[in-house]
Amino acid sequence: MLTPAFDLSQDPDFLTIAIRVPHARVSEFDVYFQGVDFKFYARPYFLRLTLPGRIVENGSEQGSYDADKGIFTIRLPKETPGQHFEGLNMLTALLAPRKSRTAKPLVEEIGASEVSEEGVEDDDEEFDWEIEQSPYEEVSESALNPQGHYGFGGLRSGVFQRLQDEFSDVIDIKDPDFTPAAERRQKRLAAELAKFDPDHYLADFFEDEAVEQVLKYNPWWTNTHSKMMALLGKSQEQENHAVLVSFSEEEKYQLRKFVHKSYLLDKRAHRQVHYSLVDILLAYCYETRVNEGEKNVESAWNIRKLSATLCWFETWTNVHDVLVSFGRRVLCYPLYRHFQLVVEACRDTVKILQLGKSAVLKCLLDIHRIFQESDPAYILNDLYISDYCVWIQKAKSKKLAALAEALKEVSLTKAELGLEVEELEAAALLVQEEEASAKASLSASRQRTPSSGSEAGDSEGSDSSTAPDTADSDPEPEGLTAGGSEGVGSLHDPFLAESGAPLVGGGACGASAALRPGVRQGRALVEELGEYLQAAQISEPEALAAGSSHAQSPAGPQAPGGL
Repeated sequence: MLTPAFDLSQDPDFLTIAIRVPHARVSEFDVYFQGVDFKFYARPYFLRLTLPGRIVENGSEQGSYDADKGIFTIRLPKETPGQHFEGLNMLTALLAPRKSRTAKPLVEEIGASEVSEEGVEDDDEEFDWEIEQSPYEEVSESALNPQGHYGFGGLRSGVFQRLQDEFSDVIDIKDPDFTPAAERRQKRLAAELAKFDPDHYLADFFEDEAVEQVLKYNPWWTNTHSKMMALLGKSQEQENHAVLVSFSEEEKYQLRKFVHKSYLLDKRAHRQVHYSLVDILLAYCYETRVNEGEKNVESAWNIRKLSATLCWFETWTNVHDVLVSFGRRVLCYPLYRHFQLVVEACRDTVKILQLGKSAVLKCLLDIHRIFQESDPAYILNDLYISDYCVWIQKAKSKKLAALAEALKEVSLTKAELGLEVEELEAAALLVQEEEASAKASLSASRQRTPSSGSEAGDSEGSDSSTAPDTADSDPEPEGLTAGGSEGVGSLHDPFLAESGAPLVGGGACGASAALRPGVRQGRALVEELGEYLQAAQISEPEALAAGSSHAQSPAGPQAPGGL
């Protein structure tokens, strides 16, 4: 049997199901519906749906068939008129059989109800997204569990024991099956510090035309979010903006291909799933913005490299840790390394979460398609993205709304990234100011030197007119001209030797490269820069004095000659 393409819509009183069955035997078809169950059969197609609301047979149901398009359209009355059916675009959840919609284990221990209830999420309980969770330290994690867990909800292990060589380019962590979470984090932080390039960061900081261009781009969720906010200003009802996000035929086909699953997750695993979702969405928002919605060969690399969840199998304890990790990786790895891109990606993620499950699912489907077309990044679909695409369809909307609020309230500063970028910026700005000051001083000295030469020339001219028969009068202007040139040269060369040399190779960025050999020497850089500026200030008066002496030396002997 084939599962046909289908689409669901609703009005206050009816649920409409459109089923596309080309080449079906339309003379023989069956339709069954009762409560939340709907079944349709037209050979060779069979469709079974578990609806999010109850329908009833009361004689007002309608059906039609468009022979040109091969589409059955069935209108079914709602048992409760005016009720809004949520999640009609979550096709994978609708296709799941009714019996598998519970995550309760098939075997339970009698008297262990308290333990079993930990695996069931309390829908009415509010998540405290900022709660700090400290690891249990009495017994090491490696002693309790020799294998590391990763993947969606930490449900996978042992995958890379036999596939490490094949997928070593996909993840940065080596031997993840035997690397505890704490060790993963230490290695990740060390790798980020080693990768951070001060020159690349400063180049994007000062020459930010390309960054400004991508910051002006508006992805699809920006306009959709604006429409949602406009609707919320008129009504607080969820159903008024639930249809703002629609899926293409390709995305619907993706949803039909997913196999429905139920996940046994405790409360800690639920938090990890939500935090990791934020991390993945942040990376996706960055990729979408910098490429202005277009996909290229680097798209899969950008997403997996910026997400520590995908690249290091990182686990999280709060939203702030997720933001810090994302910010560090943005400043270490991609083409555009600018802090404002971190801020903008955070805003984009908040908008997506506020739009609800449909918007999140649309982004996850796009990530799934990107990874599926990238070899060997497709393994990340098996470990994370496919499960997220199934899980999000049943996730609670209020949990996503709470997560969006938590992310919106978190503030991130450059100092919290641990890369000393503020010290780098301050040092580079000082170099830039000194360079501007030096250029201004040089320009002023050049203006003074010709004026003094012209005054000496005027004096020589008057002396020549009073004593035209003097034998030395003709070569003296040449000596004055040569002396003037020499004065300018002697003024310029020492200054370049003392102040201009570190600026060769790109201004402020070149200065940081010359003065700052290490990555984590922000304070040392400022101290070196202070000594450098002091030396430049001392050398400038000397250069000016040298220039003046050279400029005046040819004019000195003229006074006696004139007299």
